[in-house]
Amino acid sequence: SISSLSHQSMPSEILLKIFAYLDAVNLLCVGCVNRRFYHLASDNFIWVRIYSTAFSPKRSNWKVNSVEKTAVSVNLLSLEDKEAGYWKKEYIVKQIASVKATVARLLKPVNPYTGLPVKIKEALRVSGLGWVIILRDKSGKEYITEHVRLSVNDTSVSVVWYGKNWPHLATLSTLDLCGVTPVFMDRYKSPTKTGPRWRSLIARYSLSDLTETTLMGCDGLIQVFCLSPGLLVGLWKRDEELAFVMANLHLHQLMERSTLGSATTPYELPPHSPFLDDAPEYGLHGYQLHVDLHSGDISYLCGTFHNLFSKKEYIENGYVKLVVISFDNNTQHVPLIGKVGLSWRTNIFEGCIKSCSVMDVTLLDDSGKPFWCFSSPVCMRPSTSPCDTCDFLGQRYCVDYVDSEGRVHLDLVWIEETKEYFVVNLALYLSVAKINHWFGTE
Repeated sequence: SISSLSHQSMPSEILLKIFAYLDAVNLLCVGCVNRRFYHLASDNFIWVRIYSTAFSPKRSNWKVNSVEKTAVSVNLLSLEDKEAGYWKKEYIVKQIASVKATVARLLKPVNPYTGLPVKIKEALRVSGLGWVIILRDKSGKEYITEHVRLSVNDTSVSVVWYGKNWPHLATLSTLDLCGVTPVFMDRYKSPTKTGPRWRSLIARYSLSDLTETTLMGCDGLIQVFCLSPGLLVGLWKRDEELAFVMANLHLHQLMERSTLGSATTPYELPPHSPFLDDAPEYGLHGYQLHVDLHSGDISYLCGTFHNLFSKKEYIENGYVKLVVISFDNNTQHVPLIGKVGLSWRTNIFEGCIKSCSVMDVTLLDDSGKPFWCFSSPVCMRPSTSPCDTCDFLGQRYCVDYVDSEGRVHLDLVWIEETKEYFVVNLALYLSVAKINHWFGTE
């Protein structure tokens, strides 16, 4: 390394010779040292060699040595009349475009059951995508935390953060959830956290009144709260301080939301082009639902339901009802696998919040396009609503989810003899406003 005393007096020619041995990521890092280093690390001759190595057509003539190759590349990529930093900018633009094109190709094949990309794991690897949370205190100071672990499920990604030295909850105002991608990716190397990265804001949450929001559940050590959309915050019960944060991200347009926003503004979906409804008088028909109840790698329910429909007369209080599993049809009732609970872990302790889990819903329209998608923590609670059409021998429970686009209601019965839950009713309530927007109707 070069000491702060010696590099000031070192000739520019020597520094350029040293910089010529660096790769693109290290050159950009060196350029952040001071103004002199920035200009020297933007040298066109250095960057044109990096550009030509990465993007020029590969030559099969083994007799041409590296010096001659560089000379040929420099001749092809003229340095004349180019402002300082031109080839650095060209390299960055083309490198980003190359990664985006590769990711776009990977996202094209679609799973017919979920309507989501099949090669999402490979797309995540190629892009180097990760997620951070930014805790911001009331004075504006930021604490950036890298995710500790993640699990990729059928239709969502669960991302977890925890640590020892988080700021006091009482001092915090907001939490930003951001996707982060390295500006440069090398397919043969793991993405680095020290190089330049692009940050895309996914959602911003208020922490000021966290303990007054919906309490999902608790165990002997922690209590967990849900913040919409899809964020679970665990607090130590003894002192009400942060224990962990879990984000549940549905795979539908996850790459876009995690890479195409800015550090301050979330990605905006392109304007929706309404789909023509060939028979609006018959209501909805041919819909398909994929639903998961899970806790990270543990799945309690995973099923796909085809040919769902709803008639126009099913509209009530601004919602259209889609019955997926009916009380009256015993053949539709399905068991949950295992004891439902949301597993959590920190660097010190671990545990499980009984009756809590993560629900992933992916509803496809009659053309196989994702119509309504979400991933969110939910909680199973004792049911208090009467049921005149069913007579089950066992304690009844329900799970409810609500957002601006619809509601999900799920009824379960605990069967003591077999020690398992059975799903005896599952219904979706779709907002009429959402349907009208989707089809361009009134």
